[in-house]
Amino acid sequence: MEFSNPFDNPQGLFAILQNENGQYSLWPAQCAQPAGWRQVCEPQSQEACQQWLSENWQTLIPSHFAEENA
Repeated sequence: MEFSNPFDNPQGLFAILQNENGQYSLWPAQCAQPAGWRQVCEPQSQEACQQWLSENWQTLIPSHFAEENA
């Protein structure tokens, strides 16, 4: 099955990106990396990315807010 939106392809490869606020995003490997984000995990399956995120991303609060409230 062909997917018109690369974010919807469950068989696709995804990189994990992180922005300066410590937030993460799954990003299709075949898409250009957006400005302000850096790759922190090599492209892999959606399931493997979700596992990596569950082990490494502890909060949804952007780092600059977390530092202010610490």
